[in-house]
Amino acid sequence: MLRRGEVPPYARAMSEAEIPTAGAPGAGDENRTESGLAFESLYGPEALEGFDAAERLGRPGEYPFTRGVYPSMYTGRPWTMRQYAGFGTAKESNRRYRQLVANGSGGLSVAFDLPTQMGHDSDAEIAHGEVGKVGVAIDSVDDMRVLFDGLPLDEVSTSMTINAPAALLLLMYQIVAEEGGVDGDRLTGTIQNDVLKEYIARGTYIYPPQQSLRLITDIFAYCAREVPRWNTISISGYHMAEAGATPAQEVAFTLADGIEYVRAAVRAGLDVDDFAARLSFFFVSRTTILEEVAKFRAARRIWARVMREEFGATNPKSQMLRFHTQTAGVQLTAQQPEVNLVRVAIQGLAAVLGGTQSLHTNSYDEALALPSEKAARLALRTQQVIAYESDVTKTVDPFAGSYAVESLTDDLEAEAVRLMGQVEERGGAVAAIEQGFQKEEIERAAYGIARDIDSGERVVVGVNRFAVDEDDPYEALRVDPTIEEQQAARLARLRAERDQDVVDRHLAALVEAAKGDDNVLYPMKEALRARATVGEVCNALREVWGVYVPPDAF
Repeated sequence: MLRRGEVPPYARAMSEAEIPTAGAPGAGDENRTESGLAFESLYGPEALEGFDAAERLGRPGEYPFTRGVYPSMYTGRPWTMRQYAGFGTAKESNRRYRQLVANGSGGLSVAFDLPTQMGHDSDAEIAHGEVGKVGVAIDSVDDMRVLFDGLPLDEVSTSMTINAPAALLLLMYQIVAEEGGVDGDRLTGTIQNDVLKEYIARGTYIYPPQQSLRLITDIFAYCAREVPRWNTISISGYHMAEAGATPAQEVAFTLADGIEYVRAAVRAGLDVDDFAARLSFFFVSRTTILEEVAKFRAARRIWARVMREEFGATNPKSQMLRFHTQTAGVQLTAQQPEVNLVRVAIQGLAAVLGGTQSLHTNSYDEALALPSEKAARLALRTQQVIAYESDVTKTVDPFAGSYAVESLTDDLEAEAVRLMGQVEERGGAVAAIEQGFQKEEIERAAYGIARDIDSGERVVVGVNRFAVDEDDPYEALRVDPTIEEQQAARLARLRAERDQDVVDRHLAALVEAAKGDDNVLYPMKEALRARATVGEVCNALREVWGVYVPPDAF
């Protein structure tokens, strides 16, 4: 922990850089970026005076990875094209996954319903009215078998947007794969597993921060041994951006969370080079192409310096910031929804030009309802057009050396480091979360954006300018209202069929592990294999660790 006013180790390399002064986010000034930084109307050679390309850029695939984490980037092969999907029952979602794979998606991204995200079974009283609504309902390994039935788990890469109960969903996925003859060392994918951003921007936490960090480090250790190709965490700025964070805030607070996770793992006795290569990140991509490209490049450079200088990582893979990107759902509009196709294409292009490793493009109708099959296919086709019909995959980092982009990259890097320093002054990410710092900063930025949209200073096509009197009718995809009853019936059958004594024995072993310092994932896996439910496993941990209540709830 740093003393107040002490310069963080990762910022020391910036001591020669002039920290730009950021204006208030959402100030409505056309000559400022989304982060409130100066945006010049013309950039020329003077913007790069004293710019050391070898030091600031390096070569693609080499420290500091400004130009990308792989030497050949997309000239070798395109990014992984993911589509985020999940709704209703496991059977319905499985049908959508099969369609996506058939349409050329090489990666699946699973959305879970709110009860699953919060560690509750579908028949729990608190789950009433939410089962299957914002994602697929998963109560046990039985549901997971249905969800991935017929899919080649050794060929597809699966990302799961799950945080507090991430260990459970990963273990159920591993159990299903093993039953299909696929060992853990052949599985590839990602669990989001980023609980710190839940306290900041999203709210699907269960346990207090320190216990959540303990669970995350247990996942790191388990996967290093049992699922070595799996990305154990996707440290997310996306949800902060959706809550209103500026690009600079998104980078700063996301990397600050990443630093907290690495520190926790090191404190737990893990060697940084044993787990850091499996860390990944998750960012948004907005319609502001130039700043988004600069944001991604700056984030890579900062993280490389953090890992090498603060943590002493020597493996280049431990210094790489690999990330998934999703186009900006918060920028999609219910008015004239077809215009969202254009927005998503621009946002997807920004992510590609910024060097993303995988990409999800939102469906044009997501501001209205769950995406229809046609809309999901069009979203995937958007990526395929960028990859196969444009020329952006023919050269690595095409913006390198751009007066505007290099200047913006430096400015964004400096502003992000300044914000990271403010987090450090408060004792690190967890302490700053407990003080409400990140949440307050993001809320201030969100207010500025809303104010500028309301005043018309920020143009939103089809909303506050170029509006039409009436949109064409749209038929929304709706979730079957009987899903809650179906899931309750499945749970009743499961509890009647399983050996309850075996379940109880494994849950008791999980409780003992949680009380001590044994890795909880091993008894957790056995409980899930015995058909313990998500709610039962999470409740066992709640008994030991308690639940988190935010300070402003009192």
